[in-house]
Order: sequence, then structure tokens, then C-alpha cells
Amino acid sequence: MRDTDHLRSRRLAVFLSLALVGSGAARGLGAQGRGQDGRPGIAVMPFDNGGSYGQDKENFDALQKGIAGMLISELAANPAARVVERTEIQKLLEEQNLGATSRLDPQTAAKVGKLVGARYVITGAFIDFYGDFRLDARIVNAETGEIVKVESDLMQREHLFDIIRNMATRLMKDTNLPPLPKQASDQRMSRQIPTEALTFYSKALLYQDRGQKDKAIEMYQRALAVFPGYAEAQQGLQRVKNS
Repeated sequence: MRDTDHLRSRRLAVFLSLALVGSGAARGLGAQGRGQDGRPGIAVMPFDNGGSYGQDKENFDALQKGIAGMLISELAANPAARVVERTEIQKLLEEQNLGATSRLDPQTAAKVGKLVGARYVITGAFIDFYGDFRLDARIVNAETGEIVKVESDLMQREHLFDIIRNMATRLMKDTNLPPLPKQASDQRMSRQIPTEALTFYSKALLYQDRGQKDKAIEMYQRALAVFPGYAEAQQGLQRVKNS
């Protein structure tokens, strides 16, 4: 492990110890509230760019956040799971100086999972090679740090939403979640979000995390112009406007 990675892991371990001391701390109280929810918690980390070509770097930077955001949305449609909000993950990564990279080893990912009360942590990477898009995801057991399963999918970039949806379905099965109820499944399968809208949505998340509110609003609006029924973009737009 590189020295910087080792130092990050040590800082995170110290933070974990402090976070677990004293039930009066804000995050401790939150963990108590989560403890009353018997559903398995799932935390999705930003995805790593494994070496992509064919678009501007900022598009790939945005996809690191956008893929995680889209997977969170798909997994959260399953009422049998408690999916950690993306903003909560982002805040913790920034606190631990891990926000600039998604290269988390399984043990570090497990520690992050424990801090947010998750049973499973999803990490992974993507490669976009001039339109040939590959997505790899791995499931880490937050209790043991063990990699439970690795999933991969490969399609053209224009079918990015299909890749996300297929991956979410596999992850649900791998984490022993029941299938989506038929009505919810039909609703999810009936929509097809264009890759262009997903790209704008991803950029909105990137600018939002950077604190560039005006740019985030613009990207959410452009995503909605491409796909007016994009509920996640509409919700994100309202959150940024109200922040």
C-alpha cells in the first residue's frame, strides 16, 4: 500500500474509534436511529475512472459521482434495503480527505461502511474506451472487509442506463435482497434515460460537490431538457435551489 493510502487508512481508523465513543455525538445518535431499522444498509462509493478515452476529462470526473448516484437511485427503489444517501457518503469522504479519490481498498471501504451503518459497501470502476463502456462493481462486507462478489457489464456508452439498471439488479440479488415488487419493477423498466441526460446529471453532482451551485443548477436543467421525466434530476435541482 502506498504511504498516502496507509496514512488515510490510519486516519480513518482513528476517526472510526472516535465516532463510536459517546452516544451523544450527532453521528452516534444517527447510528442509533439506523439501528432500529432492521433492513440491510448499503453504501455506494464514487466509482473510479479506470482509464477512459474519447471524452473530456471532466465528463469522466462527473461519471465517478454520477454512476454512484444512479446506482443509489436504482437500489433505493427496493423497499427491502436502506441505501445510504450519497451526500452522507460524500461528507464522510471529504472529512477523511478521501474525496479526491475513489480508490478505496476493501478494509477502508468497510470502515466507511461501519461509520454510516451499512452492512454492504459497493465500490468499483468504469472504463469508457471511445464508446465501449465497461462497468465493474464489487460488494464489500462492512463487518469483515471481505469482497463478497464482483460484477461486470459491457455495452456501448449509448446504453449506459441499461448498464446501470442491470448492475443494480445483480447487486440486489448478490446482497440477498428480494426482487422489486412487480409494480415498482414495471415502473423502473418502462423508463429509458438517455445517456446525454445521465451525463448532465453526473456533471450536476460534480459541480454540486464542488460548491458550484449555479453550474449544478444549469446541469440539472439541461438534464431535464433532454429528459423531462427525470425525477432524480428534478429532486436534485430542488435540493440545490433550497440549499
